[in-house]
Amino acid sequence: MSNSNISAMGLIFPNSYDKMVPELVLQRLMASIPFASRYRLIDFILSSMVNSGIDNITILVKKNYHSLMDHLGSGREWDLTRKNGGLTIMPPFADRESTHVYADRVEALAGILPFLREQKEEYAIISDCNMIANIDFKPILAKHVESGADVTMMYSSKLISDYDLQREPERGEFYYTLEVDGDKVEDIKVNSKAPGINQVSMNMYIIKRTKLISLIEEGYVRGKVYFERDILLDKLDELDIRGYEYTGYTALISNVKTYFSESMALLDEKNAKALFGDNNIYTKIRDDNPTRYTKDSKVSNVTAADGCVIEGHVENSILFRGVKIGKGAVVKNCILMQDTVVEAGANMEYVIADKDVLVTSGANVHGSDIFPMLIPKRKTV
Repeated sequence: MSNSNISAMGLIFPNSYDKMVPELVLQRLMASIPFASRYRLIDFILSSMVNSGIDNITILVKKNYHSLMDHLGSGREWDLTRKNGGLTIMPPFADRESTHVYADRVEALAGILPFLREQKEEYAIISDCNMIANIDFKPILAKHVESGADVTMMYSSKLISDYDLQREPERGEFYYTLEVDGDKVEDIKVNSKAPGINQVSMNMYIIKRTKLISLIEEGYVRGKVYFERDILLDKLDELDIRGYEYTGYTALISNVKTYFSESMALLDEKNAKALFGDNNIYTKIRDDNPTRYTKDSKVSNVTAADGCVIEGHVENSILFRGVKIGKGAVVKNCILMQDTVVEAGANMEYVIADKDVLVTSGANVHGSDIFPMLIPKRKTV
């Protein structure tokens, strides 16, 4: 891990896009969704910050955060167990005067203003957890400081999906696209209908900590809710807002279909190297035996974490820790989360099985590449 201490703190919102994947967040928040055989979504942004020398990171939880707290613990795996700074998890009622769970970023940050005022870092890096990337923030922060900008918005040139076009603002379902001239953000569009490649906001921002405090103080008393729509867009003519195009590997999780497709994309070695190649991604350690393949097993294009036992036929699939595939079972194009058991003779294709699922002997469970079947946590089929 990097020991260089850049003058920035991290602020992570783990619940922002729970509504996009309701099937996967019944008992967890988006940040805790398993990804890439052994990680959780939060591991990527958290590791990126740590690798960039950020050692004061605050996570503002909203609900369903018990699994996240279990995963993060004291922050030891990320070298965030410290007397000063380190990992802080803010509960939804961080402001003792609050009587309701915050609606979005402005209320959440307003609830921790006393905490923000006490911090020593000059800058804040704000992020959600639904954009998966392995980012070195040091050059981005340096460019922000050099530019003298009030805010730097990171964006990625991506294809807007049909699902994004159907988001409903009245339910708080937003995505943001930018119009950038050079590096100057000329416009921020909310749920743009423009087809094709767009400059899609990564919902990652760099801003001076004192500037953030003043914007939140002003916005909160005026009833503002959404940081991007109600503050940045509203003050586009007043603030110097710059765009930074991130050209590294990204995976955007916006629904169950994209979760499936972005997960399966990592079976391509080129994509896996692009995501994991430059810096380590840290996660909670689980002491398991190495994965065991019996002499009757047949495996092709599979990512398997430790602790798995494979006796059957597995193809084009992602297996998390402790998955067991029985003799004669056939598993194709599937994502099987931690401690899932597929008994002998079962047949599965295009299935996402959540943790601790039991697929009984002889069962036939099939989805499609367009609509993968999802089996909820601890269910038996």
